[in-house]
Amino acid sequence: MDKTYAEINAKIKEGKAVVVTAAELIDLVAEKGLAQAAREVDVVTTGTFGPMCSSGVFLNFGHSAPRIKMHRVWLNNVPAYSGIAAVDAYIGATEVPEDDPLNSNYPGEFRYGGGHVIQDLVARKPIHLKATGYGTDCYPRREIETTFTLDDINEAVLFNPRNAYQNYNCAVNLSNRIIYTYMGILKPGLGNAHYSTSGQLSPLLKDPYFKTIGLGTRIFLGGGIGYVAWHGTQHFPFIQREANGNELGPNGGTLMVIGDLKQMSPRWLVGTSYLGYGATLSVGIGVPIPILNEEIARLAAAKDEELYAPVVDYGEAYPNRLPGNLGYVSYAQLKSGKITVNGKEVPTAPLSSYPRALEIASLLKEWIQKGRFLLAEPVQLLPPPTGQPEPAKLK
Repeated sequence: MDKTYAEINAKIKEGKAVVVTAAELIDLVAEKGLAQAAREVDVVTTGTFGPMCSSGVFLNFGHSAPRIKMHRVWLNNVPAYSGIAAVDAYIGATEVPEDDPLNSNYPGEFRYGGGHVIQDLVARKPIHLKATGYGTDCYPRREIETTFTLDDINEAVLFNPRNAYQNYNCAVNLSNRIIYTYMGILKPGLGNAHYSTSGQLSPLLKDPYFKTIGLGTRIFLGGGIGYVAWHGTQHFPFIQREANGNELGPNGGTLMVIGDLKQMSPRWLVGTSYLGYGATLSVGIGVPIPILNEEIARLAAAKDEELYAPVVDYGEAYPNRLPGNLGYVSYAQLKSGKITVNGKEVPTAPLSSYPRALEIASLLKEWIQKGRFLLAEPVQLLPPPTGQPEPAKLK
């Protein structure tokens, strides 16, 4: 029954491919059984939308007259890294203006940062550019200050080193004070719990062994078409297990992704501020999973009840990198609005948006059905999980 990418793409071109979202596949398997669903379905679409700090944009501004070799660059007063070439720069999602008070007035508001600049760029808003140079014989100009929009410059490439976390912690706070984290505001004494994955729609939870996702995979990225450029930084795709050896699902694979910013939309690239923590960018990503065989269908049909996140204390354990966790909870439990931790009922809330994730999966499904989006067969550079590695640690 095995299918190939070429066979599925031929059906897409003919308008005959059967495409369903990951949520629809779950219902189809319940109705018809795994074997029949695997035979019928050609592509399953996934989606996630949430804050993804390791994101940014490469920009090429084009040359001024006279030419300048940009040594320092600011976009809407937010510094961009210019140590690339004369008129190239990279703005990161978490960068903030040099005059931002940061956390000196705790908790800081971080109202505007690199992620907001990226959203303003893709929204075609005017961007204030200031750059200084030190002057050379071939690049004599020493300063430029102007405004531009995304369509005025040569190129803008979204390049995100670490996106689409396979799975993530459920964050709680065991301390006796409010804490401000990248997982949001956590109340003392297990006052709340936050999570940040779309569960049964999450791309890497539906292909936990990277059987179909690798270098060159074509994806929905920020409202346009993008590609997997490599495995993401901090890529640790091991399988979580209970003490008795039962599998609890995958943990921490990531993707490095790239795409043309000029194709993208401010609906799917959103500047985001975290009180007391910083600025970032919320990113929309959707990954198609070709149903090449029954095993891939089985993995793609995993339900929220079968996918688990570790519960981690961000009051003491996380900031001090203490090992262990407070147990595991399923995404069905998290989405119910409450979980039990240390015998206490704790209210839950997501940082990622399930409705937006479903919208992405549905949009990608529509693109494929209309023949606008073909599958790209990847090079399998993403290593399969071989147990839990020990990440590098600074001394």
